[in-house]
Amino acid sequence: MDLVDPDPITLQFECLKAEQPIGDVFLAKVPYDELVKITFFDVRRVLQEDRDVERYLGIQRPLINSRVSGLQKYVNFFDASFPTAIIIAVEERFAAYDEEKKLIYLSNVPRDGDRPEIPIRNIARVLDGQHRIAGLRGFEGEKFDLPVTIFVGADIADQAHIFATVNLEQQKVNKSLAYDLYSLAKSRSPQKTCHNVAVVLDQDEKSPFYKRIKRLGVATDGRSFEPISQATFVEALMRYVSSDPKGDRDKLLRGERLERAEASELDKLPFRNLFVDEDDVKIVKAVFDYFSAVKERWPDAWSNQDRGNMLNRTNGFRAFMRAYAHVFELHGTPNGTVDRNAIDNFMQKVPLKDAQFNTEEFPPGTSGESKLLNLLKDVRG
Repeated sequence: MDLVDPDPITLQFECLKAEQPIGDVFLAKVPYDELVKITFFDVRRVLQEDRDVERYLGIQRPLINSRVSGLQKYVNFFDASFPTAIIIAVEERFAAYDEEKKLIYLSNVPRDGDRPEIPIRNIARVLDGQHRIAGLRGFEGEKFDLPVTIFVGADIADQAHIFATVNLEQQKVNKSLAYDLYSLAKSRSPQKTCHNVAVVLDQDEKSPFYKRIKRLGVATDGRSFEPISQATFVEALMRYVSSDPKGDRDKLLRGERLERAEASELDKLPFRNLFVDEDDVKIVKAVFDYFSAVKERWPDAWSNQDRGNMLNRTNGFRAFMRAYAHVFELHGTPNGTVDRNAIDNFMQKVPLKDAQFNTEEFPPGTSGESKLLNLLKDVRG
């Protein structure tokens, strides 16, 4: 059971009131440390005390540790931002609004009382934003104000409706669209470079990927065969550019120099030093040469648009992209590329014919991809 604070605590925040069909909604600016102090979202603990909450808010999602860890790192980036509002609910008797001063007061002392009746850390129930708040616990800077929407006096049913609306009806951002947006950035980043490589190879008429990359995750008008999404392409390439893309982007925004890959690291990050040296053209050429060799070695499978063929689709592409590290380990040069003749010789040693690149031999999903990758990694010399 939570102990009540021994002393009265009242916090005030700059706030505007908005009238909506559900009732008054308060839009406040809240410093990160005070938001962390007053919010709770461990619904399982609350459920033991409130069966109504269990009935309505049993869908509250548990914290995902990996997401929290990522956000705790993100909040310390140079350009960290949470522009959309965190949504909280506060009992009416613990809140007061001064319309003239445009201030909202949250207190552990009820308006009709003279002593604390609730822990200050349990003043506000989080309806949306639990991961962001958990992430802010790792913030190491001095100032981070959050836009916060406060529902005062909303009953359990209203809270459940709000929670369901913001958590169940919102759509995820399309990954390909997200990578496409990196192209609008002025500064360099692994994401932007890999996006640019995808665009060049999609638009070059001589490229093995000409008009084959689904740019925004949805079909492009006028195209009949786009088997690889931009997100698939970018993520497969980025693993060879950076082991920490977000961290690299943050350093570049701060004007810091990126670390080059040591010779011992090039097998895992063959394109790292090309990226650090801003020699993106060589990255384009390396991918162009590698998959041109694939296309020429198995021309029928590469041109086959039947769904049963997997070479030119996601599984085939990802397996060959992952195998690039193996090819580089065998034949790579210090500048991060592989000679085209060496690539051709490697492909000739792969014991597969065009007709074998089918979904019976290599089933859809990770099992088929892994089977092809292991076969490619067995090729030596």
